[in-house]
Amino acid sequence: MLLSYPHRRPRTPARRGLAALAVTALAAGALVGCSSADGPEGDLDAFLAGWRSGNLDRVGFVDPTGARLPASTVVEEIRNLSGDLAATPPELRRAGDATVTKNVATATVTVRWALPGGATWAYERPVRLRQGGGDDQWQVIWEPRLVQEQLERGDRLALRRTASPRAGVLDAAGQPIVAPRPVARIGVQPSEVTDAKALVGRLDAAFKAVKPPISPPVDLGDLPQRLRDANPDAFVEVVTLRDEAYRQIRSRIYDLPGTKFRAEKVDLAPTREFARALLGTVDEAQADDLAAHPDRYAKGDLVGHGGLQGRYDERLRGTPGTTVEVRRPTPEGTATTVAEVFRQEPRAGDPVRTSLDAATQNAADGALRGERRRAALVAVRVGDGTVLAVANGPGAAGENLAFTAQVPPGSTFKTVSALGLLDRGAVTAQTPVDCPKTFTVDGRSFKNSDDFALGRVPFRTDFAKSCNTAFAALAPKLGPDGLAVTGRTLGLEGQWDLGVDAFTGTVSTGGGPTEQAAAAIGQGTTVVSPLAMAAATAAVARGRFAQPKLVLDPLPAKPAEPGPELGAESVAALRAMMREVVTAGTGKALADVPGGPVYGKTGTAEYDNDPAHTHAWFIGWQGDVAFAVFVEQGGSSTASAVPIAERFLRARP
Repeated sequence: MLLSYPHRRPRTPARRGLAALAVTALAAGALVGCSSADGPEGDLDAFLAGWRSGNLDRVGFVDPTGARLPASTVVEEIRNLSGDLAATPPELRRAGDATVTKNVATATVTVRWALPGGATWAYERPVRLRQGGGDDQWQVIWEPRLVQEQLERGDRLALRRTASPRAGVLDAAGQPIVAPRPVARIGVQPSEVTDAKALVGRLDAAFKAVKPPISPPVDLGDLPQRLRDANPDAFVEVVTLRDEAYRQIRSRIYDLPGTKFRAEKVDLAPTREFARALLGTVDEAQADDLAAHPDRYAKGDLVGHGGLQGRYDERLRGTPGTTVEVRRPTPEGTATTVAEVFRQEPRAGDPVRTSLDAATQNAADGALRGERRRAALVAVRVGDGTVLAVANGPGAAGENLAFTAQVPPGSTFKTVSALGLLDRGAVTAQTPVDCPKTFTVDGRSFKNSDDFALGRVPFRTDFAKSCNTAFAALAPKLGPDGLAVTGRTLGLEGQWDLGVDAFTGTVSTGGGPTEQAAAAIGQGTTVVSPLAMAAATAAVARGRFAQPKLVLDPLPAKPAEPGPELGAESVAALRAMMREVVTAGTGKALADVPGGPVYGKTGTAEYDNDPAHTHAWFIGWQGDVAFAVFVEQGGSSTASAVPIAERFLRARP
């Protein structure tokens, strides 16, 4: 039964005088009771409701000797005895009616505490009530054991939390991405330093020689002062380096006066950049974590922030262990544990398995290494759409642009335009199409990069050379919604569920002639993410769209359905045109990449009203790996995106 204050019958006239005298007698001691005409159950229920609410003014109390107690004293004792649990009073239920023997009633009460982390501690306690005191009122016989059987006056309940082992994010092979890896802790012993200024100079030069650069750079400005303040034999830590970085400079710093080294293992990803923006980070609980979820986190807990670590934090962190102890004061003024009254063992978290391939991810991260502009590279397997690599730069910082960027695709979108034109029979790969220096639509002039002109050439050449004016002229053949219709067959604008946020694109539709011309070359209102373009590229290579797959366990609830089979003749022509981009067009730098033929399309995308402000793109595939490269404010794609693609293809397995 749920607790509520009991309904009271009116007192009989014969008892009113006695009740008035009782109230008068109790007023001086602030001892207020409630009627007992209905038996002890009503008074017991009032006690249980008051225990939970912190207001026991309607209940009378006596101690085991029969001496009366003020309700305020009992409220304070319950609060003190509850200790760490005082802020979350228990749920209290009476188990049946009381048993009455002469003037003493005994009832069983179920006490149920909701503990941090979701644990529940429940037990039963007998509650005794005595009737008497001149007014026949039922009074609760108060003693600390009523709260918990091992409690005495002065004791308190204390919570002890045991962190649960956090599970890992796994790669496609089922191996933890973060695992113990060797590091070198580099420090200095003050007593052996002969010239602190010279030591700082030598260390600084060595740290700056590490490739890739240490980020953030090691700040040695306060090292001399730290050495002066430390004990002579102390280990004054300078920096912790991965073993591969330490080995680069070991010979330069090992014999410097005062330098000391400790070899250890620390849980790390394969590299500092390894899919960092996708994976997120694991850090000690921050102030906002504790404020937002006081029942979930405690100081010192590890919490996932961002990416997969944040999205699946509850699954990965498991359930912490909880112990309730009885703490008793000592004569010395401290407290000692005298009993453990509840324990729930920690439950380890469950891993999250991804489709990431370690070797491909390392190749993608390496391809972006050194790029100072924000950039992204995403690779998917053509055969089944699994995501092999998600890289973002520069370094390990930044957002997951590979999945969430919403940017114009530029000339990479000519793959969609070309497929739409081929499907509609508007052109074939061999159809002659003019490529003038400029082309005007409703007063707006469209031009080619560097103002080139090709004259009247086959459509495949317009595509390979990325002729904007040819595509602007062909835009009316697609109609106001032709690009959107074709884009959707390649998965754009779809409702994807990868287990992590991803932007699937918005394709221009319903615009006038100028917007249609702009959209045909990947401008206008069309915006995409690198993942969306990699998936569209894989669809061309495969002949049918399949939603990219990233999180394999737990499986996402609502993945998108596969797309329709693409027109065989149209997609074959488009593949040949994308191959010509590499053999004779804007992607010629990739022609000699080992590992089989490369197919692709370059793209330069204006992102404001200044034609000089452009993002750079390259999309393509080789063998069973499709990919997209994006460089924010990258300028010419041949100078930024294409070299990144080359580094990736040469390094990938």
